[in-house]
Formats: sequence, C-alpha cells, structure tokens
Amino acid sequence: MVQRTAEAEWQGALQDGKGTVKLGSGAFEGNYSFTSRFAEGKGTNPEELIAAAHAGCFSMALAAGLGQSGHAPKRVHTTAKATLEKVQDGFAITRIELTTEAEVPGIDEAAFRQQAETAKRNCPVSRALAGTNITLSAKLIRSS
Repeated sequence: MVQRTAEAEWQGALQDGKGTVKLGSGAFEGNYSFTSRFAEGKGTNPEELIAAAHAGCFSMALAAGLGQSGHAPKRVHTTAKATLEKVQDGFAITRIELTTEAEVPGIDEAAFRQQAETAKRNCPVSRALAGTNITLSAKLIRSS
C-alpha cells in the first residue's frame, strides 16, 4: 500500500481569506484564494490540482497499457480540464475533459483508441472521480 499526503491551510473568511496548499513530497507549494478558484485570480485551486493529477495518472496508465500491448509510446501528452459549476445545493466538478496525443510506433488507430479508453476507465484518478462525467479526445501521432 502506498499513501500520499498533501495539506492545506485557509485563513480568514471565504471571500477575503487566503490559503496555501502543499504536497507532502515538497514538489509543490502554492497559494489559493476565492478569486483563484471562482474567477481568474492569481494562484492555484483544488480543481486545477485535480486536473493535474488526472492528466498525470491517465498519461501513465495509457503508457502502461500501450507498453503491455507491445507498443511502447515515445511520448504521451495529456491535458485535463476540470469544470466547476453551480449545482442545486452548491458547487460540483461536473466534467473533466481529457485531451491526449501520443506518439506510438507500430500501432493502428483502433488499437490505440481501445488503449486510451481503457486508460480513461481504469486509471486510479478516473476511478476516484467515477461520479464525474469524463470525456476523452485521443489523437495518435504517426511515428516511424
């Protein structure tokens, strides 16, 4: 079993307060605020961190699946967009859009798409976000 940690501290009221988030590994520490979450203010936000985790997890899962099928990728690049929306009783992440492109020698389009869909369903972050609508746009880059 592997456990990962992160911490956050918030100071003040919601709209005029401020916070910091820090990864347990020390790889990232950043500020967040009401405006960085609900507008376009400077700093990070929980949804951006979830999107980063999802992009990283999906990319690794796709690389693993491709490699296991005999088609190790040269490169997998994924962008994740997490949408935060007002719903009946508050706010929710209603959608995550994964957009990936991968340079994979010797694979056909159908096999690539199957691996991408499998990675979308089975990466641990996708599983953790199972209640969220997750879409995928996957592009195969032809490689020699």
